[in-house]
Amino acid sequence: MKVLWVEDHEPVREMLAIAADKAARARVQVDLVTATTLMEAESRLRLERFSLVILDLTLPDSVDPEMTIARIANMGNHRIAVVSASDERDRAVETARKCGCNIAAEAIGKTGLPFNRFIQRPGAFEDFLLSLMPMGDTSAPVAA
Repeated sequence: MKVLWVEDHEPVREMLAIAADKAARARVQVDLVTATTLMEAESRLRLERFSLVILDLTLPDSVDPEMTIARIANMGNHRIAVVSASDERDRAVETARKCGCNIAAEAIGKTGLPFNRFIQRPGAFEDFLLSLMPMGDTSAPVAA
């Protein structure tokens, strides 16, 4: 599964890089790409296809959570999941769902994620990513 994780917080990106490296060494099928800004994420989405985009809502170049989700949703056929410390995350996901966005039903609080477990058990990292996908759909997006 190819995943774009949009995250501006350096310590989180470092832990994700370690988890992705451990997953690759364990032959877990996770191809993780990170972006630090909304513009960088949009650039990546123009050039590559992803099954899943994990989105932080407090990016330095985006002040409106709903608009952040909308911009990512309009960049292709991929699943979106919100993993953010923002107090507005639940409301933003609910708004996106009402608009028909392909988004995970619930936002996830970033501070509660078990990054150490993702590093120690690559299978747990893959399971977390798969839990964000629609039931039974772990395939790459279909080209339009």
